[in-house]
Amino acid sequence: MRIRVISKGKTRDANLRGLQADYAKRIAHFTEFAQEEIPRARSSSVSGGRKQTAESSLSPAERRLLKKLSGAYKVFLDSRGRQWSSSEFAEWLGQQAVRGTSDLAFLVGGTEGFSHTFRSEADLLLSLSTLTLTRDWARTLLLEQIYRAFTILRGYPYAR
Repeated sequence: MRIRVISKGKTRDANLRGLQADYAKRIAHFTEFAQEEIPRARSSSVSGGRKQTAESSLSPAERRLLKKLSGAYKVFLDSRGRQWSSSEFAEWLGQQAVRGTSDLAFLVGGTEGFSHTFRSEADLLLSLSTLTLTRDWARTLLLEQIYRAFTILRGYPYAR
């Protein structure tokens, strides 16, 4: 199973970048893993009051990203998403592997999150906490939880 973490914008804080790199390296011991930072989209206004279809309300960048993720199981981080304990998340991740999920993509939005239309394309909305987290902290926490899930599944002592 390949896991990708795709984030809007770059992590500016050197300490968080270091943690992210460390967890990425650890995750790569368990599975194929990649991180990608995509540019933050510029805001655009809807013109003319015409009714938009779901597809037309996606930005060109969102359409490109969805095309790139075609065939992947898409997990969007969202404050309205499901909340799990680390053990429950590990169980879910293990089930994805058993079910034959070959490409698992986690998306971390920018400060404004995801548009309603784009969010509706997710296979799963996942909330890491009821607390408000910056995208950089959310990305770091996500990487730690992915690594923790693998250690739980393998019975490694890290999770204890």
